[in-house]
Amino acid sequence: MTAMAPRRTEPDLSFLLDHTSHVLRTRMAAALGEIGLTARMHCVLVHALEEERTQIQLAEIGDMDKTTMVVTVDALEKAGLAERRPSGTDRRARIIAVTEKGAEVAAQSQRIVDGVHRDAVAALPEADRTALLKGLRLLAEGELSTPVDSPRPARRARQ
Repeated sequence: MTAMAPRRTEPDLSFLLDHTSHVLRTRMAAALGEIGLTARMHCVLVHALEEERTQIQLAEIGDMDKTTMVVTVDALEKAGLAERRPSGTDRRARIIAVTEKGAEVAAQSQRIVDGVHRDAVAALPEADRTALLKGLRLLAEGELSTPVDSPRPARRARQ
């Protein structure tokens, strides 16, 4: 039976990217969990600090659906890290404002995220590290920048 199986002619890029992404997400979850954050909470805090942004804008940046975003902001509010406020530029809109405590936690979580990323590629020689990151950036900004419409869309991995 195995003689009939098609022979692979290219490396299994889907497996390599999916597996390494999954392991990286588990490491990130564990590291951020030590300070009581999730990756989504970190994403909202950091991007809300960059400029005044609405909940909808932050959901788009973090690739979150509306329900997930509401739950995430609720958790940040409960922890005293962020709050919903009226926008300074559009009185109909509400923004996510990071509290002083939230800004301190965001700085700490960014150091954690940077450390997880640094550790993930540390096993590679410098030249390979540089090449990997350059190649991934080129793919993310070029050939693999936009998902393709399909009658049976691929499901994204759970975050």
